[in-house]
Amino acid sequence: MMNTKEIYLTKSGFEDLKKELEYLKLEKRPEVIEALKEARSLGDLSENAEYDSARNEQAMVEGKIQEIEATLEQAIIVETVKTDKVAIGNSVKLEYLEDGDVDVYSIVGNKEADPFKNKISNESPIAKAITGLSVGDVATVDSQNGKYNVKVIEIF
Repeated sequence: MMNTKEIYLTKSGFEDLKKELEYLKLEKRPEVIEALKEARSLGDLSENAEYDSARNEQAMVEGKIQEIEATLEQAIIVETVKTDKVAIGNSVKLEYLEDGDVDVYSIVGNKEADPFKNKISNESPIAKAITGLSVGDVATVDSQNGKYNVKVIEIF
């Protein structure tokens, strides 16, 4: 199965994934293998909750390793460059025209998105609406909560 969907990562997001992969391979995987050995030594595997738990954890760790490896392999690294148009890799200051609120977002690939850190996916409604706009431009965002307007205040 060929996954043709492009995966965008900033340089820091790429490095963070490499660190997570290293942790999983060099620390977490050996811990899980050790837990499996200990659980196996307890005897009857058919009613061994520790063994089942360790096997489940092993499957999760191996799945995460495969997922990260595939992501890193397919990733398109986006350089953060100063530009006069909103693009993935930029941060942008927006004003919500309905209430005057101002927010700053970093536009990243969906694997890096973290709304709690104001890192929004390039596939989100707001990022789609403002991509390609310049300072002073107004966009209508079509979200699941309805439409609203934002104005691009600054791109950095």
